[in-house]
Amino acid sequence: MYLKSIEVQGFKSFANKIKFEFHEGITGIVGPNGSGKSNVADAVRWVLGEQRVKQLRGGTMQDVIFSGTENRKPLSYASVAITLNNSDHQLPVDYEEVTVTRKLYRSGESEYLINGASCRLKDINEMFYDTGIGKEGYSIIGQGQIDKILSGKPEERRELFDEAAGIVKFKRRKALSLKKTG
Repeated sequence: MYLKSIEVQGFKSFANKIKFEFHEGITGIVGPNGSGKSNVADAVRWVLGEQRVKQLRGGTMQDVIFSGTENRKPLSYASVAITLNNSDHQLPVDYEEVTVTRKLYRSGESEYLINGASCRLKDINEMFYDTGIGKEGYSIIGQGQIDKILSGKPEERRELFDEAAGIVKFKRRKALSLKKTG
């Protein structure tokens, strides 16, 4: 499985629709300061369900919607879609390609979609359990994140290794079962 493309519109500094295409292997996003590199990483975290505004470097969730410039009016929504090549079927769905889309409107209404079908954030989270892809996965390493991992608490490092080893979903299912029976 690999990230095939990211399509962004109205998200932070990306007013116009733009599509980034990728190939198998490791991808680095480089560019001068202020060119939007961190916003690309934020877009991926956001489409995968990030709810903590601080992680997206904003004050409120509305801050992810393009707020306008001297020459451009603010937009009414933000939309991010990522397409993954799933030909190895690492994701538990019967599709060779999987597109996850998230939209947020200024009204506060939001939409989540998997391959164009409406879904819940929970469905997206469950699909990505134990893949290393997710809002906190090890597949997106932002500025300062390596230092945070190295200087983090042992429990935080353990969570990262548990996800990489593929046991997070089993721990979550166990906790849910205990909650229901307890």
